[in-house]
Amino acid sequence: MATAPIEPPQRLVSSLSGDPDGAVREWLAALPTLVQQRLDAWKLTLERVQAPGGRSSLLALVRQQDGTPAALKLTVPGRVSAHEAAALEAWDGWGAVRLLRSDDTGGALLLERLQGAVSLRALPEAKALLEAAGTVRRLWVPAKAGHPFGTLAGRTEEAAVALRTAGSLTRAAGPLVEQALELRRTLPAGSDEQFLLHGAFRQGKVLAGERAPWLAVGPSPVVGERAYDLAALVLDRFEDLMAGSGAAPAARRRVAKLADSLEVDRDRLRDWTLYRAVDTGVREVAAGARQRGELLLEFAAWL
Repeated sequence: MATAPIEPPQRLVSSLSGDPDGAVREWLAALPTLVQQRLDAWKLTLERVQAPGGRSSLLALVRQQDGTPAALKLTVPGRVSAHEAAALEAWDGWGAVRLLRSDDTGGALLLERLQGAVSLRALPEAKALLEAAGTVRRLWVPAKAGHPFGTLAGRTEEAAVALRTAGSLTRAAGPLVEQALELRRTLPAGSDEQFLLHGAFRQGKVLAGERAPWLAVGPSPVVGERAYDLAALVLDRFEDLMAGSGAAPAARRRVAKLADSLEVDRDRLRDWTLYRAVDTGVREVAAGARQRGELLLEFAAWL
C-alpha cells in the first residue's frame, strides 16, 4: 500500500502536456492508477516519487516485500525506449542497472536502486570521460539472432525528414545539414558491426551504484556500430570544451583519443559525431534553444 500521494512530477507533466497524441495524454492521466497497480501486483511499498525526474518516464523509489530498496519506472508508451527491458535483460547488470522484473508490455520496470543524484557529471571532465568510456565498452555486446531492436539504418532514416525540416529554420546550417544527411545515408551501410548499443549514452545516464561504482541507465537500444554510441560521448559537456582556448583542435583531439582508447575507427567516429551534432543542433534551434543549437553546429563545423 502506498505511503505517500502518487503525483507525476511537474517536469514530466510539462514535457508531455503539449503532446497531441491522445494516448500520451491518457497515459499521463492514468499514471497514478498505473503506479498503484504495480505497487499492489508486485507487493511494493512506495517511499516517494523521484523529482524533478525525467521528461518521458516516472521513477518511484520503493521497497520490495523483503525490505530491499528498488526503483519502479513507468515509461511513456510508444517511445524509442520500448525495448529498454530487453536491453537490460541482455546486459544482465553488466555495465548497466539490473532489471528485477517487468510487466508484459515493458512499460513498467522494477530496477535495482542506484544513487540517482550522483552521475558521472559530478566528476571532473577528464575523470568522467574515462569512467564513461569504461562503462559504455561493457555495454557493447554482439546482438543475438532474432533480437527485437531497431537498426541504425532505420533509426537515422526516421530522423532524416525531421533533420531536413528543422535545418530549414537555420539557413547558415544548410551545408552542414546536407553533409549530415549524406553521412546518414552512407554510414550505416559502411560497417558490418552488429552490437547492442545504449543508443542514448551520456555521462548523465551513468549513475553511482553499490554493486558497481558506475552503471548505465535509460537506454534507447539500437543495433549497429560502436562509433554511434561513442559519438554522443564526444559531444558530452561540449560547452566546457568550447569555453577553453584552442577549442577546435581540442574537439578533434577528443575524437582521436576516444577512438583510439576504445579501438574505434577515427574517421567513422568523426563522421558519426558530425551527424549527431548537426542532428541535435538543428533540433535544439527548432525547439527554441537557439544558442545551444548553434554551438553544436559550430562544434560540428570544427570536425
